[in-house]
Order: sequence, then C-alpha cells, then structure tokens
Amino acid sequence: MRVFPYRTLAGEIALRVTAVKQDHKRLDTSVLSGDERVVALHQVERDDWTCSRVDVAATLPVKELAEGPWQDVTVVAVLTEKATNVRATTVLQRETSDSAQWTGRIRVWRKAHRNQAELSAIVVATVDDVPGRIIGESEANWVIDLTARVPVRRRELHVDEVDFGDGPHEWLRSFRDAPWLVETSGDLPTVHINTGFEGISELLNSGGTPLERAARDMVAAQIATDVWTAVFHSAVSDLELDAEGNPQWPGGWRDAVLRGMLSDVLPGMSAADALSEIHARRQESSGWNELQPRINYAATRRARVARNLGTAIRVIDTSQKASKA
Repeated sequence: MRVFPYRTLAGEIALRVTAVKQDHKRLDTSVLSGDERVVALHQVERDDWTCSRVDVAATLPVKELAEGPWQDVTVVAVLTEKATNVRATTVLQRETSDSAQWTGRIRVWRKAHRNQAELSAIVVATVDDVPGRIIGESEANWVIDLTARVPVRRRELHVDEVDFGDGPHEWLRSFRDAPWLVETSGDLPTVHINTGFEGISELLNSGGTPLERAARDMVAAQIATDVWTAVFHSAVSDLELDAEGNPQWPGGWRDAVLRGMLSDVLPGMSAADALSEIHARRQESSGWNELQPRINYAATRRARVARNLGTAIRVIDTSQKASKA
C-alpha cells in the first residue's frame, strides 16, 4: 500500500489525448474517444507502422498546487504495458506560468508493444528538500489499443444490478445479506450488485462531494479486488492440458487474467514457466496456500486499492483540517 509520509495533491489530475499521428500521417479524431478514454491504433487496418505519436494534456488543481509546499513541480506522461514490461515516459510542459494545463507528446513504438498499453500522468516535485517525490497521479487513465479499430473499451466484465431477495435469480436469494457477489461460470465474469442492500447502488452511482467520491471509490476497489481474486482462481481451475500434460493458455478473459496477474503472483518467472508452476502448485497442493498472499496482492494492485485508500485518507485529512479552520 502506498501511503506517502508527506503532503500530496487531493484534487483531481485529469488526463486527455488530443491528437494522434501514426508514422507521418495524422489520424482522424475518430480513432480516439474521450468518453471511453481509448485510442484505437488499428483504425487504418495495418500492422506495419513504426511509431505513433500521441498528444496528451494533463490538467492539475492549480490553486492547490500554488498553495502547497512543493517546488520544481514536473508532470510526466507514462506509457506502460504489462504484457511486454515496457515503460516509456515523457515530460509535459506547462502552457504558461499560471496555467492548469501541461501538454506534450509521447511515442508508441510498434515493436515495443503487443496489445494494450495504459497511459497515465504522474506529478513529481521536491517536498521537504527531497526531489522527485510523487505528489499526484491521474486516476481516469487512457488505454492505447494497438489491435482495435474502434476506440471502445473491451468488455471484460458484466455488471448485474438486481435485488438478491426479490429478484429474478432464485439462486441469489440465499445470499440476500451480501452487498455483491462475483460469478465466473459464464462467458464473461459477472458481478451481481444487490440493490436490496440498503444504499449500495446509490453509493456506487454517486458523485457528490470529494468525501462521497472517496467512499464510492473505496467500495468499488473492494468489489474489484473480489472480482480479480475470483477470476484468477477460476482461470487456474479451468486450465486444459496438452497430450504431454502441460497446461495451455485458456484464451478469452481467462487468458488475459492469467497473463496480467502471474507476473505478480510468481515474479521473476517467464509467462510459460509461471503457468506451469501455478498449475503444479494447485494440482499438488504443495505451496498453493503460500501463494494466497501473492494472489491477494496481485488482485488489490489491479483494483488500485492503494491509490483509492490513499485518496480517501487525503480527502478525510483535508476535510478534517477544513472543519477545524
């Protein structure tokens, strides 16, 4: 969990993609979607491009930034892809000395990526005479999809809001006291949200004050942790074997789950070796229990529990200071 022993930004850091250029061709704005926060780089239906240049803009809480104890503030755009372990960065430039917006361009090299990369923004500064400290990160990050023709987020989860006690699914009635439940038996994982649990739907769909948003994001992160844990166990339990008894990548969402999480569950191993190791441990039970903390860590990391908890702590701290002022 990332808890910073110094003051950080509580305000939102917004990130936008404003334009995309592939090799020497400027792509139409239809390749990007602000609502979905996706850039589709396969729009021209060719895979032999060399480099795409993505123009980005980050907006910071300028009033808070001016009043805080920070020096040498720098905003960095970061592009990462877990499948290839690639990380690229570029420093954004502030438009004017008092502007809330930092802009720049980050390059996406085709040979360095396989599928989807995440684009985020990180704010660093000198705090308490220590340079390079992280004081803020974007939360609503973008996806750079190298295989998509349409800028839409891939549907990897179905959300079903239903009353467990009085809804159409009889099997859920025995879980009427649960606020949510994760099901992994279908073509897509499903998280059932119990509308009969007082306040849960209202909380998850709320905007409101920073404190209300922090509470919403913490609950959403807990749900996401349960989802990642459930889908990982489901993916491991459904592995098929080849003629020699070696586990095969399952395909579909289970494939994506395993490829994304195994690097945290079994760090230092290649993907193929990690798949064989996780299968062996589960089948033989030897070392399987010892892996549960690693599985929980991988799930909480993908659910961004640390980030949401850190935001909640900062918001509560700011709210308490404001109430005392």
